[in-house]
Amino acid sequence: MGLYRPFTRQWVYCDASFNDFVGQVGKFFPIAPVENLAIGVTGTGSTKEFSALIVGILPDLELASKTQFFPLYTYEKQSELGALFASDSTSNGYTRKDNIPDSILQKFRTHYQNPHITKEDIFYYVYGILHSPGYRKDFAADLKKMLPRIPLSPHFNAFSSAGRNLAHWHLNYETIEPYPLEETHTQTLLETTDYHLEKMQFAKKRENGKLIPDKTTILYNRKITLSRIPLEAYNYKVCDRSAIEWIMERYQITQDKDSGILNDPNTYNPENPRYILDLLKRIVRVSLETLKIVNELPALEQYSGQI
Repeated sequence: MGLYRPFTRQWVYCDASFNDFVGQVGKFFPIAPVENLAIGVTGTGSTKEFSALIVGILPDLELASKTQFFPLYTYEKQSELGALFASDSTSNGYTRKDNIPDSILQKFRTHYQNPHITKEDIFYYVYGILHSPGYRKDFAADLKKMLPRIPLSPHFNAFSSAGRNLAHWHLNYETIEPYPLEETHTQTLLETTDYHLEKMQFAKKRENGKLIPDKTTILYNRKITLSRIPLEAYNYKVCDRSAIEWIMERYQITQDKDSGILNDPNTYNPENPRYILDLLKRIVRVSLETLKIVNELPALEQYSGQI
């Protein structure tokens, strides 16, 4: 299973014989049982708005437009290293290595005069910084032409804690409590087919004599309508669109013209016919929680040095 687009999982067979570009992804997500985290950022040369999204499964290159990933760990096959290099972190035939070097750990501990800072703390600090509106504004020109450089803010703990909280919502988007949108039905829903989805659409409203999308209401299908969606939720964007609109775009029935292959999201989770419906509610909550965390980040007006 891989993350094809933001908050959109699909089955994938990752192999250089079938995939156009595999890159280094095999070093941080070699096989399914091996756990890891990676921060994906909009890559250089992209025309999309800078974004960052953490992943815990195999990601696609276009997850956030020419995405560059920075994993917490890297893995190497034990069979290629030999028994001499086996360690306590060897599992499933792979040896795990920290991707944050000891030199960086020491730099952070020295700079912040805190010997208890861990590599995970630094990892989440980076994720918090990458969501800072001040950071994105100050480094806007640089982020279009080079990979991010991370400033050393005086608010290390605040950014690290925020990054950890953001990761919680972004990684667990399928299991968190759905946001309580108003769900109305045209009839009593009794069958699995009542939840059948073809394509979600915004309702329409009249404004200044014209019909325009009403983003507070989504027509899920002919029988189900979701309303009272906070407009604020659309402010959380990954690249060029909101997380909500990513769900609306990706979870629809499509068919490839050349191969005739049908992509039907209704088959993604047949045991739970409400999966997509509740996923949309969950993404509303993810969006609102993300905005809340981002809005409470410290100002990035002062910092000393960068990595």
